[in-house]
Amino acid sequence: MAKITASVFTSHVPAIGAAMDLGKTQEDYWKPLFAGYEFSKQWMKDNKPDVIFLVFNDHATAFSLDMIPTFAIGTAAEYTPADEGWGPRPVPKVKGHPELASHIAQSVIQQDFDLTIVNKMDVDHGLTVPLSLMCGELDPVKDAWPCPVIPFAVNVVQYPVPSGQRCFNLGQAIRKAVESYDEDIHVHIWGTGGMSHQLQGARAGLINREWDNAWLDQLINDPVAAAATPHIDYVREAGSEGIELVMWLIARGAMSDINDGKATGPTPKLRHRFYHVPASNTAVGHVILENP
Repeated sequence: MAKITASVFTSHVPAIGAAMDLGKTQEDYWKPLFAGYEFSKQWMKDNKPDVIFLVFNDHATAFSLDMIPTFAIGTAAEYTPADEGWGPRPVPKVKGHPELASHIAQSVIQQDFDLTIVNKMDVDHGLTVPLSLMCGELDPVKDAWPCPVIPFAVNVVQYPVPSGQRCFNLGQAIRKAVESYDEDIHVHIWGTGGMSHQLQGARAGLINREWDNAWLDQLINDPVAAAATPHIDYVREAGSEGIELVMWLIARGAMSDINDGKATGPTPKLRHRFYHVPASNTAVGHVILENP
């Protein structure tokens, strides 16, 4: 039986990828941020999964305002880094896992979650920046990511977006799907995006350190309360793009302590927690949890 062994949560700021690609990681501005991921890169080597299920949001790359699925699962064998206007990031292509992805789609849809099945798409910084932070800098020709990745895109761009509770419940359905897969493999589930930031309007540049850290406390220790956070709280306290945090709730809902919407099992082990401001104009949060 397949099982989810850990969840990883991290921001996916595009400027982080640019700093890595342009060799700026040791500059005074960026050095403290990348220091916060040194533990994570070693942890990733020591706990390499067989598959990563990576929850992210597309930034008008695979989807546009013409068509935005609420939840979309990638079932392709390979994904090419997208050209987001300045050329694709110099990172390896992403290998998929069509068999597990198709199995998850079948199971989750039968659990009454409507997924869009995507057989071909390019992946942008929302997916590649987390991989780079956790796996380090890789040569796009000579190297490969450590394992296959299943991309799972969530609409947090065009309202209405899914509620935190809906995402939390979806995480439980994904875990059930993974555990019904008839192969003995270890799966990581990653939730990406956030934390507090606003990219436009009168509050552009907003960062709310106190709210971010209180929300991280809930994510780790009281995820049921975190899932109940209404949209208006994210927008008011964490800025318009703070709503990306609902994607973290998919990964948290997939952990083994959550059953029937409640935290009934042993709390996952906190392996790492990191918070830094700013990265570009965004607050960066990062957590690693392991199932007991």
